[in-house]
Amino acid sequence: MNDILNGAFHFESLVWHGPIAAYLFLLGLSAGATLIGLLLKRRVIQGPAWKNGFIKAVAVIAPIGIVVSLLILILHLTKPLAFWKLMIYYNVTSVMSVGVMMFQLYTAVLFVWLALVFADPINQFLDLGLQGRLRWLARPIDRCVSFLSRFELSIEWVLALLAAALGAYTGFLLSVLKTYPLLNNPWLPLLFFFSGLSSGVAGTLLLGVIGFKESGDSPSAHWAHAFEKPIIFGELVVLGIFFGWLFLSGGRAEVAALAAITSGFWAVVFWVGVVFVGLLLPLALQTILPAKWQHSVAFIVVLTSSSLLGVVSLRYFILYAGQMTVY
Repeated sequence: MNDILNGAFHFESLVWHGPIAAYLFLLGLSAGATLIGLLLKRRVIQGPAWKNGFIKAVAVIAPIGIVVSLLILILHLTKPLAFWKLMIYYNVTSVMSVGVMMFQLYTAVLFVWLALVFADPINQFLDLGLQGRLRWLARPIDRCVSFLSRFELSIEWVLALLAAALGAYTGFLLSVLKTYPLLNNPWLPLLFFFSGLSSGVAGTLLLGVIGFKESGDSPSAHWAHAFEKPIIFGELVVLGIFFGWLFLSGGRAEVAALAAITSGFWAVVFWVGVVFVGLLLPLALQTILPAKWQHSVAFIVVLTSSSLLGVVSLRYFILYAGQMTVY
């Protein structure tokens, strides 16, 4: 068993290690949760959005996901203290540089949007927090929020585009690695976009119900359930296209695809973690079980945990299995 695990996580062609898989997962989770929050606010929630438990969950997941993923990337670099140069000096021909630029824009717009959504509780905190010592900040912040609120719809559109681009970027970052046939796949960005959106729905549902006590039978929960099923189905379809493209390409691409899903530790991760736990099990649960059960806390915990485990498995499978075969 130790030999199998050692061979799965340590091999000659391995360049990007486990922390990069966590980085890719957290980026997709943040982007997916943001898109879910935007859709909920515009299409479902009535009244102040900040009172909704799922919006509160997005306010936790989205910023923490992007900040922690950036910290992982910085610490994983061979020269982490030189990372600040990427934050200032941009190179549009570098995938990493473009990604850092996208991080910065996405993070800035995300915090502006959250400030607009949570303007009322922020003002209440400034008025009453620390025995009123922060009250002097309330007026300038309120003026700033009032000004930005005029452009709220435009800000949300920009944030949605940035979140969608960031979700696809996680796959594009790997797809440009031309020496690895499994990774050099034009369908990888779309696959990672769908899986990131799936993790965003699951993470928002799970934290909203468990952490913020949002009812599993609320209109927001009903909408999220209805939205989650086609997303998982779409992910399953794109995954099939992803491997179909590899088999039709022939050569080393076909060899890499066959090796990845038919032998070794990562084949088990693919069929058990990605396909069964992450895709087929959630679809089966939503299809077979009675509707009245699907809004219980227990069902939501099982469903969302399965989806999140499947997305994590997909990230690790693509990263490691993708580096095992080279041209």
